[in-house]
Amino acid sequence: MKRCKPWTTVKPALENPPDGKAARRSACVRKFISASRACCKNGELNALLKKLSLSDLDFLIHDWQLWARDDQLPPQGDWTTWLLLGGRGSGKTRAGAEWVRMLATGSWPYEGLGAQRIALVAETMADARDVMVEGESGLLAIHAGHERPDYTSSRRRLEWKNGTVAYLFSAEDPDSLRGHQFTAAWSDELAKWRYPQSTWDMLQFALRLGARPRQIVTTTPRPIALLKDLLARDDVITDRATTGCNADNLAPAFFAAVINRYEGTRLGRQEMMAEILDDNPDALWRRDLLERITKKDHPPLERIVVAVDPPVSRGKGADACGIIAVGLASDGMAYVLEDASIQGLRPRDWAAHAIGIYRKYGADCLIAEVNQGGEMVRDVLNQIDGTLSYRPVHAKRGKWLRAEPVAMLYEQGWVRHVGAMPELEDEMCAFTADGRANGHSPDRLDALVWALTELKLTRSAAPRVRTI
Repeated sequence: MKRCKPWTTVKPALENPPDGKAARRSACVRKFISASRACCKNGELNALLKKLSLSDLDFLIHDWQLWARDDQLPPQGDWTTWLLLGGRGSGKTRAGAEWVRMLATGSWPYEGLGAQRIALVAETMADARDVMVEGESGLLAIHAGHERPDYTSSRRRLEWKNGTVAYLFSAEDPDSLRGHQFTAAWSDELAKWRYPQSTWDMLQFALRLGARPRQIVTTTPRPIALLKDLLARDDVITDRATTGCNADNLAPAFFAAVINRYEGTRLGRQEMMAEILDDNPDALWRRDLLERITKKDHPPLERIVVAVDPPVSRGKGADACGIIAVGLASDGMAYVLEDASIQGLRPRDWAAHAIGIYRKYGADCLIAEVNQGGEMVRDVLNQIDGTLSYRPVHAKRGKWLRAEPVAMLYEQGWVRHVGAMPELEDEMCAFTADGRANGHSPDRLDALVWALTELKLTRSAAPRVRTI
């Protein structure tokens, strides 16, 4: 029998799993589950466990078939792509890591496959390392000691004793997948990738080893074109898990706070219930428009500004500090370069971060809204860099009225995005006439509006004649 974890009562993903879900566990594990339940009813489980040796208990602890919900176990049959859509904290990362472990170690249902070559693709290289490899549900944490792979961070590589190798990749660099070939892949948070289609295409070209290359995608859904395409394909098997599915393994305070704040909202339906939502018809921006204007690079830029929407408070529950970098090309086209917004920092720390973005792009101006912070914003920026080209701006009209002319620039084709910016785009497509996005202050959008207003809508943005 494969090593497995003692049976634990976990809130199921589905009250009545469809036919075939039970087959996601081996016959011996199903028998063990049945026997364990019988022992529990008879009060004999402790006696049974006391008869097991330490090696047997270690065996039990690391078999994912006993520990997992139905939706966290790989489907049976002849499939190519397994898409696991999950709410925040639903256990999708653990499911992805365990699937890779099954492949790498030749565990059921992949006995006898031999050494594998596996691609691990995340939103950024830091996410690949911190979540997929070193995270609490990552590959290093879930293996038994004698099975754990060696991780060489400098080579972005994991290697198992049986010769299986996994390589880390970032969706920020699709071309880094060129020249590689794999038997399997795990793509994490695909809906947040900066270049989703390009990275996905490069990965598919690389999945060309073995008799049946397979891949798992674990992501919280967003209504991007790639995800919708995967859901429509016949060769993709889809499972969904809500945040509530994993409630027994989440901190009660976290779960209660999330439910109280987001239950019943559009954001809650996406982030907790794993639903793919269509555009809000009352919002100023549409998702399909933003996808059409997303490009991989930009031409030389004549002007670059960094706009900041400072937070009023600080801490985990505070508003984000909106920080957006935008450039203007000679033909008048504006390019949104980066959403560098950040949350939970003290004023000096978010100011240092904003100035770092200002220096990164060689911006000619840093713009900051000062309705809330007043002189504090100027002072904290000057403390870090007294040579900063800084311009304060005051909001004299509501958010919706300020955003409408900027939305018109998008409709007229005067704006491009350099890569996807998920959090910013979510705010844009949820921003409504009440001046909020999903019930919260649209801090990223505010900064975007200030930057594009400066470059395209103020007098200083108009064409000028220079004397030579």
